Amino acid sequence: MNIILNHSSMIPIYEQLTDQIKSKIIQSLLKEGEALPSVRTLARELRISALTVKKAYDRLEEEGFVTTVHGKGTYVTASDKQLAVEARRKAVEDAFTQAIDKAKAVGLSKEEILEIVNIIMEDES
Repeated sequence: MNIILNHSSMIPIYEQLTDQIKSKIIQSLLKEGEALPSVRTLARELRISALTVKKAYDRLEEEGFVTTVHGKGTYVTASDKQLAVEARRKAVEDAFTQAIDKAKAVGLSKEEILEIVNIIMEDES
């Protein structure tokens, strides 16, 4: 599994892992019913603690993205289309929020920010 962790980031490793696996599920890079690597295998591959991987898998299970079958493994849960749509929407909203915060930090007004969005949208059409 292609996971890139930033050990110098302020974001905890288990959150980075959770976010990347969730993103792969949302983008259908990990399909319904597909097995995730075992906790030990992924921990060894990423050179992190098995407890960190377990914490990430537990969080993914709490959020409904995976199901763990004791003794068998962790599998991508049958995709709830509404859950996936909502997760993608939230990811876009989070990206917009970051961009707007950055724009405000450099002193752009609401009108200037909207103008930039409109220009970008016109260029994409």
